Amino acid sequence: MSDCSDMSSYLSRCQSCRVESGCFMVYERPNFMGQQFFMRRGEYSDYTSMMGMSSGIKSCRMIPMITFYEERNFQGRSYECMSDCSDMSSYLSRCQSCRVESGCFMVYERPNFMGQQFFMRRGEYSDYSSMMGMSSGIKSCRMIPMHRGQFRMKIYERENFGGQMNELMDDCDNIMDRYRMNDCQSCHVMDGHWLMYEQPQYRGRMMYMRPGEYRSFREMGMSGTRFMSMRRITDMC
Repeated sequence: MSDCSDMSSYLSRCQSCRVESGCFMVYERPNFMGQQFFMRRGEYSDYTSMMGMSSGIKSCRMIPMITFYEERNFQGRSYECMSDCSDMSSYLSRCQSCRVESGCFMVYERPNFMGQQFFMRRGEYSDYSSMMGMSSGIKSCRMIPMHRGQFRMKIYERENFGGQMNELMDDCDNIMDRYRMNDCQSCHVMDGHWLMYEQPQYRGRMMYMRPGEYRSFREMGMSGTRFMSMRRITDMC
C-alpha cells in the first residue's frame, strides 16, 4: 500500500502482481534502481514476457495520481496528473469532475494554488459544484507528499508570529477549548503536512500547510478567515 525498497524482505521472488487500486512504479533492483515500469489498476500475470524483466520485481513505489475531466460524471476530455499543476487551462478548457486513483491532493478554484481549496483523498468526485460549492471548477492542484515522521507545528495568535503561541504535535479540534486561543493568524510548520479549518471540529473553509513559515494568512488571501482547528494529513487519508 506504499513504497517498498526491497521485496526480498517479503518474497523470495516476484513474478506477477495484481494492482487492486492506485498506481505504482516497479523496479528490477532494490532501492528503486534499474529498469522500471509504470503500473495502474489491473492484472500482470507474467513480467518476463510482458516487460522483459527476467529477474522479476525487487522494489516498488506508489505514484499519486488524479484524473480530471472537463464535464461532470467523468465525461469529456481528461487529464492525468501525478504532481503539482499550477494552471489546469493548459490541458483542459474547464474541469468539473475528477477521480483520485492514489495519494492525496489539494485542489484550488483559481490558478497558481489560490482561492478556495479542498482536500481530496482516493475516490470519485462526480460534480464539484454540488459537492463543494466550487462553481468555477478546479483551476490548479497540488500533490501532497506522503509523510511518515513526526508532526510538529507552532500556531500564533497574531501575524508575524506574535501573541500567544502553542505547539501542536497531533490533531486539535478546537484551539479555544484546548488553549483558550480565540484566533490564529500565523504559523510555522516544522514537520509534516497539515490542514487548517476555519471552524472547530474540522469544518468550514480549509487551508493546506506544508513545512515552512506562514507570517500572515491575510496576505495569503485568507482575509477574514479565522482558523479554529488543525488536522495532520497522515498515510491513512
